[in-house]
Amino acid sequence: MSVKVSPSILAADFANLSLECSKIDKSNADWFHLDVMDGLFVPNISFGMPVVKTIRKLTKKPLDVHLMIVEPEKYVTEFINLGSDIITVHIEATNNLNQIINKIHESSLKAGIAINPETPISELKEYIKKVDLICLMGVNPGFAGQKFIESTTERLKELKQLIITSESNALIEVDGGVNKDNFQDLKSNGADVLVAGSYIFNSNDYDTAINTLKL
Repeated sequence: MSVKVSPSILAADFANLSLECSKIDKSNADWFHLDVMDGLFVPNISFGMPVVKTIRKLTKKPLDVHLMIVEPEKYVTEFINLGSDIITVHIEATNNLNQIINKIHESSLKAGIAINPETPISELKEYIKKVDLICLMGVNPGFAGQKFIESTTERLKELKQLIITSESNALIEVDGGVNKDNFQDLKSNGADVLVAGSYIFNSNDYDTAINTLKL
């Protein structure tokens, strides 16, 4: 089965955001991946609610909103109301994951948990059957264009086994450093969704880059 591809808008040309979104909207990409960073949870500030609101107007494709922020429980309602389809929060960013997951599901949206490279996969066990998606970080979050951390592949295998043994329906999304050199390996080891930013937006042909990942 073909994987889903979720282009990371963080790597797009923001001076031409409408055009960039139009290209992705017309492509075979499945979702739009939107990285919201607060400069606290990660050492970078990206964009917030106004950009998410704008992108919602530019596409009918699902918005895969990745909150890299502290205390996401304070803001999740706003992102629900902006038209998000999937909202993912970091396991490291809050002590109120169950509350957040329930709030997202009450709005009939999909809930995800993201996990950083240094966090043990075992910490997901409590939540693995409650969420729709696990976002496995292939880089330390905060900046586009980073090199893929090779140990992510072993973590992917461990996560896939946890999902199987737990009889969870959660999709596995790999985010960070995804490109033409590693996507097949990620797919064969259990990835359901590939987030790619620089690989797509630095290419000469977005369609070709996206279609390559879906092979």
